[in-house]
Amino acid sequence: MAQRFDRIWQNARLATLREGQPGLGVVEQGVIAARDGRIAFAGPQSEFAADADAPERIDCDGRWITPGLVDCHTHLVHGGDRAHEFELRLSGASYEEIARAGGGIVSTVAATRAASEQDLIASALPRLDTLLAEGVTTIEIKSGYGLETATELRQLSAARALGGRRPVSVRTSFLGAHALPAEAGGDKDRYIDLVCDEMLPAVAQSGLADAVDAFMENIAFSAAQTSRVFNAAKALGLRVKLHADQLSNLGGAALAAGFGALSADHLEHTDEAGAAAMARSSTVAVLLPGAYYFIRETQKPPVELFRKHGVKLALATDCNPGSSPLTSLLLTMNMAATLFRMTVDECIAGVTREGARALGVLGETGTLEAGKWCDLAIWDIGRPAELVYRMGFNPLHRRVWRGQ
Repeated sequence: MAQRFDRIWQNARLATLREGQPGLGVVEQGVIAARDGRIAFAGPQSEFAADADAPERIDCDGRWITPGLVDCHTHLVHGGDRAHEFELRLSGASYEEIARAGGGIVSTVAATRAASEQDLIASALPRLDTLLAEGVTTIEIKSGYGLETATELRQLSAARALGGRRPVSVRTSFLGAHALPAEAGGDKDRYIDLVCDEMLPAVAQSGLADAVDAFMENIAFSAAQTSRVFNAAKALGLRVKLHADQLSNLGGAALAAGFGALSADHLEHTDEAGAAAMARSSTVAVLLPGAYYFIRETQKPPVELFRKHGVKLALATDCNPGSSPLTSLLLTMNMAATLFRMTVDECIAGVTREGARALGVLGETGTLEAGKWCDLAIWDIGRPAELVYRMGFNPLHRRVWRGQ
């Protein structure tokens, strides 16, 4: 009896990204077959059932197929923008100086608190649509611009709602420990009490967050304060991740690893001890070249150290209003290659397989393998390097989410 599928893509070149395969796991004469939204077959035409049948067969005319792209670190939902701060930076003010003067994250907090959930959804949709138009099928969205329980929950609810408005998988992270609100009067410990005793239980009860994040930095929270948040999160059964070592080395990478974090992100100032700790705990390094570029950082993340210790490398836009107003994973890859000297294979893996790993969803997406969601990006390119090489050019031919 013939095998039946919902849809078959044939005459394609596959970059499967399967682990254990050399490079991108390329299959030159490839076929993908989907059933019930999942990949039922992904491999060589020669191994595909000759009698396979489907209501729809798509001839890809030799185009390349990669897994759908994964943007594993964004702050997509927020009120307002910070274009005026961009002007200040051009006049010589640093990110830290702007933050200490009451700008930065805190200025976005006021705009976000004033926005309704529908306002937040409406303002985020154009940013999301831009990412989807480049082949993104999974995205992470953080809160962190409320710094009070009601607004943090509203941000997370808006992020979840985006997944109902568009064909995309949304993962959410609660980032209450992002900055100190003005009403805290400078008392960081008292604010962390609020995060641990009120916000986190409310978030856990709501079911609106998949993970808990924090910003560990001199202008944000200390190792001790971050540890309190992570202990409270783990007690509630929530995975953790960390904005670590962006502006200085406070040992954030090692702390994240000690808590078994899904990822540690930024990492410009991470040392060898931090890299080694991440390798031991399988914590993914999420590099964010958009922020590095936008705030004109000079300290690059230690890519060679991460390679030496076998730390997995993911890439993300860090889309946010203050330090990375970037809505292009394609440009992110070019920046990572140009600024951080990452290879083509590392960049493409970073926005597919390793991005999925950083979100804890590698079992569901991020590679072209039977059993995973049929999330695909089909490209008008001659070779995968074009995805990393070009700037301001989108060669996406078709985006497929869950087989559709």
